Amino acid sequence: MNTPTKADPDPIEEQELVERLKKGQQWAYHLLVTRYQDRLLKIAYGITLDMEESREVVQDVFVSAFKHIDGFRGEAGLWGWLRKITINGCLNWKRKWKRRFKWHHTSLGPENDHLLYGDEKARPTPESVLKEKEFEIDLIAAIRKLPEKNRLVFTLNVLEGLSYEEISQALNIRKGTVSSRLFNARKQILASLNI
Repeated sequence: MNTPTKADPDPIEEQELVERLKKGQQWAYHLLVTRYQDRLLKIAYGITLDMEESREVVQDVFVSAFKHIDGFRGEAGLWGWLRKITINGCLNWKRKWKRRFKWHHTSLGPENDHLLYGDEKARPTPESVLKEKEFEIDLIAAIRKLPEKNRLVFTLNVLEGLSYEEISQALNIRKGTVSSRLFNARKQILASLNI
């Protein structure tokens, strides 16, 4: 079979991609990265709040996935499997650096606008950037105050848009626990923002 071309960059189905990864085909690894890197980076950034660390975590995710692709059973699909590796990678990173960890945030700039505005949104005015920046600072401060378990559930639901069921499966907790943690996270954030 031919390798993907520029005219048809993503032609193969997940099952075939997995088979090609299991055969060690390098182009399949590149296709895996192309398909999932941006989405995984959003999850990692939502948990670590550090773009450089998020890139490292995601890079490690792909290395781990490539090394352990033979163990992939396909139950949650390739995306679910990679998402779970990413979440675990972020949690391991946080545990590893907990004593030395200091929260900081990547400043707003052209290279990071997509994190807040999406790629299609028109550039904001200077006044709206200032208001957004002030709100962002307050929101990040409110999110930082959340207990880690609540922050993780909030990030997965709000940033990644995962359902309660998906969060439940990803974190191996009950849906009721997801609901409770998300409710408490939202309540705490609103209180911190005086809303």
